[in-house]
Amino acid sequence: MPQRLFVCTPSKLGSFIDCPRRYRYAYVDRPTPPKGPPWGHNSLGASVHTALKNWFDLPADRRRPGVLPTLLKATWVREGYRDVEQEREAWRAALAWLDGYLAGLDPAFEPVGVERTVAARTAVLALSGRTDRIDARVTPDGRRELVIVDYKTGRSGADPDDARGSQALALYAFAAEKVFHAPCHRVELHHLPSGTIAAHEHTDESLARQVRRAEDTAGDIMAAEAALAGGADPDEAFPTAPGRLCSWCDFRAVCPAGATAEPKDPWSAVESTLRTDPAPRPRPAGD
Repeated sequence: MPQRLFVCTPSKLGSFIDCPRRYRYAYVDRPTPPKGPPWGHNSLGASVHTALKNWFDLPADRRRPGVLPTLLKATWVREGYRDVEQEREAWRAALAWLDGYLAGLDPAFEPVGVERTVAARTAVLALSGRTDRIDARVTPDGRRELVIVDYKTGRSGADPDDARGSQALALYAFAAEKVFHAPCHRVELHHLPSGTIAAHEHTDESLARQVRRAEDTAGDIMAAEAALAGGADPDEAFPTAPGRLCSWCDFRAVCPAGATAEPKDPWSAVESTLRTDPAPRPRPAGD
């Protein structure tokens, strides 16, 4: 019988890479163990991402700075902030990020896809994932290529190593090429708080390496799940990977290793982001 494909998203694979125990809690154990409270930085990021999606949903002649407060207010997620004062400060910061970022885009610019799901199959994977944005660019020699754009709203900016090393971005590029039948090698991280852009140009070989890494991870997951089904101890089949991420894990309270990590308040990352002075803003690609 042919082997059943492993159905996954880049985030599902990334969860196992970060910590197999966290993967088990999120995707294997039923019922799912209780999670901690919502994170403020997730609320902030989701609000900004959805506002950007709704910007591109507008007709080009309505994409003006004056609509941004309405767009952000309509998408605002209120969970995870320390108090009303911090939430208001975060809202003002998010509005400033959007205003600065979109000022560098031609209002008539139309991406190939916004919050677009792309999918592809390999001998091992049935892969799908939703990209923030897919652009079409013309190369210096006149060829049309697709570009994966991923928005970031955290405290830290991004550098080319982040773009080069991101398995998720590489898998999006691989899948986008299959869906649109057009070359896709460039991936970009757009950090809205600073306005910086980190980019990497993949080759066919580097994309293939990331796909093989994803297949290897899927093989490890399937082996762990098979061991569990065969009666193995769940904690041995899915061991922990203790580290700094434990403090930010949704399952910290139910994980013996995570419970020893320093707890973080739900609003801690937002507080750090708001304290960071933004860098000068270059014009974003796509105009």
